[in-house]
Amino acid sequence: MEAGYKMVTSQFRMFTYRELRETTGKFKEEIGRGGSGIVYRGVLEDKRVVAVKKLTNFSHSEEELWAEMSIIGRINHMNLVRMWGFCSEGQHKLLVYEYVENESLDRYLFGNVSSERLIAWSQRFKIALGTARGLAYLHHECLEWVIHCDVKPENILLTRDFEAKIADFGLAKLSKRDSSSFNLTHMRGTMGYMAPEWALNLPINAKVDVYSYGVVLLEIVTGSQISSGIIVDGKDVELRQFVQVIKQFLESGDAKDIVDHRLNGHFNSEQATVMLKVAIACLEERNSRPTMNEIVKALLACDDRDDHPAYSW
Repeated sequence: MEAGYKMVTSQFRMFTYRELRETTGKFKEEIGRGGSGIVYRGVLEDKRVVAVKKLTNFSHSEEELWAEMSIIGRINHMNLVRMWGFCSEGQHKLLVYEYVENESLDRYLFGNVSSERLIAWSQRFKIALGTARGLAYLHHECLEWVIHCDVKPENILLTRDFEAKIADFGLAKLSKRDSSSFNLTHMRGTMGYMAPEWALNLPINAKVDVYSYGVVLLEIVTGSQISSGIIVDGKDVELRQFVQVIKQFLESGDAKDIVDHRLNGHFNSEQATVMLKVAIACLEERNSRPTMNEIVKALLACDDRDDHPAYSW
């Protein structure tokens, strides 16, 4: 363990707590928070802007620091946040990342979003595709199988050009490629995005991320926080009931009543239909869910920015 820790930490710059305290102006500007910690904006001596995550769950901070560093040390993809350094001094556990200008996806979808902040359909599609590509890389291209375990809008950061970058690997799990699934001693993730197998205490595989991605995809299309409850015709409905409603609209060939009304009808109908079909498939029983590679192919087939091979969903 000690040798492995030294090997992983050697890939990153080691900061002192004092350095990061100064970098963040005594942790003045909070830019996000999640289950594992609070993220602050900071500026290094070389003027680079960074995001500094202060791990707050002291009972698991060492474990999460190690998990995040060991995983991020193995990955390199444009749709995944890059890590630059860390600090581990006593109870102070911090991680230093590239700064992603436009904050997280949830701030552009939910609540009282101003008209200037509301993201257009083309940006939504780009975010959906970028997120799928990042997850496909984790599931299919890494030497070891990486399962994120906490895919949600708060963990999808957006660049100035609205390129998606998946963040927060504190709950992620590494597994050998020859193992089809594994058991975890405690549930990981965020309610509303967690696949049913977590609650059923079933062995976990990459399909838990696929399920979470399906919920996020519905939220991107509808602009509603599906994970916190769904209202149809003034009534609360369960997710599985909402899926049936979507299927009915798709059968009639009209998705406009499902797509975020704030877009005022300005969306690509083919893309919306494919995204809704993909989302529904992601929410199926585990063995019926698609892989992230299949999802990327389906989205690329309706990407109007480039020519791609047709893909039947």
